[in-house]
Amino acid sequence: MPELPEVETIRTALESYIVGKNIERVTVSLPRLVKNVSVLTFQQKTQGCTILGIRRRGKYLTLLLSGSVHVMIHLRMTGRLLYMDRLPAMTDHIHIYFRLNKGFLVYHDVRTFGGFWLVPITGMTGIDGYDSLGPDGNSPKFTATYLYRLVQKRKSTIKAVLLDQKVVAGLGNIYVDEALFLAKIRPDEKANVLSLHACKVLHEAINQVLTQGISHGGTTIRDYVNGIGKKGSHQHFLQVYGKEGSPCPRCGHTIQYIKLGGRGTHFCPLCQRRKGR
Repeated sequence: MPELPEVETIRTALESYIVGKNIERVTVSLPRLVKNVSVLTFQQKTQGCTILGIRRRGKYLTLLLSGSVHVMIHLRMTGRLLYMDRLPAMTDHIHIYFRLNKGFLVYHDVRTFGGFWLVPITGMTGIDGYDSLGPDGNSPKFTATYLYRLVQKRKSTIKAVLLDQKVVAGLGNIYVDEALFLAKIRPDEKANVLSLHACKVLHEAINQVLTQGISHGGTTIRDYVNGIGKKGSHQHFLQVYGKEGSPCPRCGHTIQYIKLGGRGTHFCPLCQRRKGR
């Protein structure tokens, strides 16, 4: 699933291509991807609007429109949001597309877990997963003190806490594993044993891995490409994620892989020791 750096990279790639464009027609070939209104309503409320901007919060993208609603999008596992000059000949996995006055904004999804919502331009969206989001992992509201106060109340593992979008928005498996490695904290450590110092180190690590991920255009493991179809390069800079059996880049010990809360998890058992510091 695209995480904060990937979704941010998609946003910035699309911005110069779609902002200021008019939506002439909306085609939906898989109606269940439109989550909170009928396809007809979705089309009627968006056709004729101008795209004024594109915003990201957590893993959600929002098309800011000139009408009475905005369009919120979540890519889930394999969704791609792409600008194209013209539609390809083969459109098997293109389920929604916006015909613009110049070009197309296309939603491509092999596994079809993504979603589109119409939301009011002000106030609550009515989308549980969005309205309850915590601060972005790279926002000024996400501080070491905020993190420390939250982990003191949690008996779950620190990885589970960081994956909870109500705690911090935008983090997923890749960047959590990378941040915990950088901070030398085991992913299966209980969150409430972490000291304020450990949370400061972890907070700095989270900011660092997110910044690096964005600067490298995101991580392409399988499906991810940015808004114009370009792969990211951060996969070449990963320290532990997907590196099971390889030597730790810090100490040389073997990187291990475990299942933690149903999620594949990578860490160095020597560098990342138990107990909060």
